[in-house]
Amino acid sequence: MVALDITETSLALAVAGGYISVVGLVSYFVKEKLFMSEALLATLAGIIFGPIAAGFFDPLAWVGGNEDSLNAITYQITRIVIGIQVLFTGIALPKAYLRREWLSLVTLLGPIMICAWFITSLLMWGLIPGLTFLECLIIGACVTPTDPVLANSICKGRFAEKHVPLHVRNIIVAESGANDGLGFPFLYIGLYLVLMHESSHPVHSVGGAIGEWFYNIVLYQICLSIVIGAIIGYVARKVLRFAEERSLIDHESFLSFGIALTFFTLGIVGVLGSDDILCCFIVGNSFTWDDWFRVQTEDHAFQDVIDQLLSSAIFLYIGAVMPWNHFGDWYGITPWRLVVLGILVMLVRRLPWVMVLSRWIPTLPTWREAVFAGFFGPIGVGAVFYTQVALQVLPDDGTRTALRDVILPVNYFLVLTSIIVHGITIPIGKGFQQARSITLTRSQAGLTEADRVSRLPAPLPLGSDALRDQTERELERSRSETTVDSGENGTSAAIRFDLDPNRMVDKGPMVARPTGILAQNETPPRTPKSSHPGTPSRSSLSGGGDLPPPVQMGPLRPAVGASDDRETSEQRARGESWLEGERVVVESDDGETVRVMTRDEYDRFTSHR
Repeated sequence: MVALDITETSLALAVAGGYISVVGLVSYFVKEKLFMSEALLATLAGIIFGPIAAGFFDPLAWVGGNEDSLNAITYQITRIVIGIQVLFTGIALPKAYLRREWLSLVTLLGPIMICAWFITSLLMWGLIPGLTFLECLIIGACVTPTDPVLANSICKGRFAEKHVPLHVRNIIVAESGANDGLGFPFLYIGLYLVLMHESSHPVHSVGGAIGEWFYNIVLYQICLSIVIGAIIGYVARKVLRFAEERSLIDHESFLSFGIALTFFTLGIVGVLGSDDILCCFIVGNSFTWDDWFRVQTEDHAFQDVIDQLLSSAIFLYIGAVMPWNHFGDWYGITPWRLVVLGILVMLVRRLPWVMVLSRWIPTLPTWREAVFAGFFGPIGVGAVFYTQVALQVLPDDGTRTALRDVILPVNYFLVLTSIIVHGITIPIGKGFQQARSITLTRSQAGLTEADRVSRLPAPLPLGSDALRDQTERELERSRSETTVDSGENGTSAAIRFDLDPNRMVDKGPMVARPTGILAQNETPPRTPKSSHPGTPSRSSLSGGGDLPPPVQMGPLRPAVGASDDRETSEQRARGESWLEGERVVVESDDGETVRVMTRDEYDRFTSHR
């Protein structure tokens, strides 16, 4: 007899697959036009289909209503997702990034993380009744690390690639990958100070608890995981290159090697009891230290596909397991306390300290970049993971009942706040920018051309006679240094210029270096990857003409051809010079800041050409 077989597994698969499929159909419009966050959409879907609403996606029902089993599943899911994300983060960073940007990373992972930890704990101590400051330090440590999953969603997409400099995106994802593994020392110092009061614990003094923290966490988990990660990444890089050069590995296995390496690292380091999350990040950096694997896989979207699937799945899950019944009057935690706590944490957890210490963060040379990096330090999957770690370690004998019952709703609410705030900031900011542009356009509608004041010269249209004449003059002036390729059909030629990073580092005059001749309307070829493999050339000018004037809120790069919203990441990365207030920031091939110029210096530079 035919009958329905409605099981939790079937419902979960239907919801997850249906959400990814439906959102995928409009994903370009939602993400690239509305600038909506993937994490926000998935969380909203989890709430709608979760037990609080439709009830089709209920993780608690999967385990028969046992909350301890749900916590165990949540721990393993978040552990795997974060491990994959931080290893992919390490792979995506430029060549030897940790060595080059060590000062910026030390500042972000040291004093700024400590300040964020203490400030968040103080806010919790003042707003959450019935907790000691030591207990608040444990809760605050869970939300101190920035989340690599949310950071990836912020630093990818058309808006980020058009409006956020590459070096800012790199430092945000690098910090999020590293500090997710470095959250253990902050969490366990509070846990050991709590456990020393337990009769079953072998240590009962402050000195003993600190000593236990040092050799168990700092030495065994942090230092050992760094050593293991460096070795695994190095060996994997050599072995994979050996197999690839001798045609022993096929294309599919080559692309999937990174995710297989994640599972291997999580398993081996997990068996040893060391910090598997930090180890995955170090493996990713060591594995692609010479940029070879990143260059080989940059034209394939395998990692991006995995990122999208993991991000959608994990935030769908988080939306479904939100403890809504604990967001009311739970241990005296009324809704207004949670709202105020969420707002204050978003404002003072990171932003002030990044601003204050920005002089020791060379990667962020301007205050605008420091504000952006300070504000976008999201709380997400990492906070859920560390919350589950704390619940596993905290005693369940009734001595810390309030802490065990409070830590989960407080941290989940902060995760929800971060998803909403960081998910709507860019759409709202973009909306205000468009509204302001419309207002300015309407206010100038009745003015004549002579009455309007513009600080930027009018650009020459591509293919115009003036541009062609100017191109020919540039061609005559550089004929001694370059060769002319008139093209197969005798079309006119245009010069493509690069800003020479080596010349710009010097304090001497800045000059333009002609690097080749391209036929007009010809697609520019990819430049050789000699100094920084896998990274497009800087400030490439295809179609001729002078370097265009800087535009606020966007990179200083010309159009390669007809405008296309679906331009590739490589095309969008060309010509990364950014206007930050009255200063122009010029990046190197891999997103590193080469020089900061005033607007006058930039204008003088372009006039030399």
